[in-house]
Amino acid sequence: MSRRAPLIAGGLLFALLATGCGVRPTDVINGRPAVSGPAEGTGIYLVSHGQVVLAIRSTKTPSPPLSLSPAETLALLAQGPTDTERSAGITSEVPADLVPADVGPTADGNGVTVTVASAVKPLSPLAVDQIACTVADALARSAQGRSFAPVTLAGPDGTRPARTCPVT
Repeated sequence: MSRRAPLIAGGLLFALLATGCGVRPTDVINGRPAVSGPAEGTGIYLVSHGQVVLAIRSTKTPSPPLSLSPAETLALLAQGPTDTERSAGITSEVPADLVPADVGPTADGNGVTVTVASAVKPLSPLAVDQIACTVADALARSAQGRSFAPVTLAGPDGTRPARTCPVT
C-alpha cells in the first residue's frame, strides 16, 4: 500500500488543481463595438526607443474627413511631437525647418521624389525613415500611391538614395 499512497495523493492534487483556479463565472459583459477601418486623422512617423513609429494626429477637417496632401503632412511632421508625445518619450529627428517644396513622382514612375528647401545630406537615417514613411503613408491614404513606394529626398545639396519605409 505504500506505493499506492503517493499515486493517490498525486492524483488528488492534480484533480484539485485542474478543477479550481479561483475564477468565478460571470455573465456576458457587453462593451462597445470593436474598432474597424482606418484611423481618422493624419499619420506621421516619429521615433520611440530608436524605432520609427506611427502617430495619428487628429485633423480638423470637414465631414467626411479629407486627407492632407503629402506636403501638408510633411509640414505636420516638421512640427515635431506634441507635448503629450514628448512626455511619453517620443521624439523626432526631422528638423523643424524642413519645408517641402514639391512632392511628385520619380522619373521612372516607381516612387516619389520629395524636394525640400533645406539640405538633405546631413539628415540622420531615422529622419530619412520618418520622411519616407510619412510621405508613403500620406500617398496611400489619399489613394495617390502605394504605402511601400520608394521615396527619394532632394535638396539644394543633392539627392539621397531612394528609401522605402522600414515599418511594416
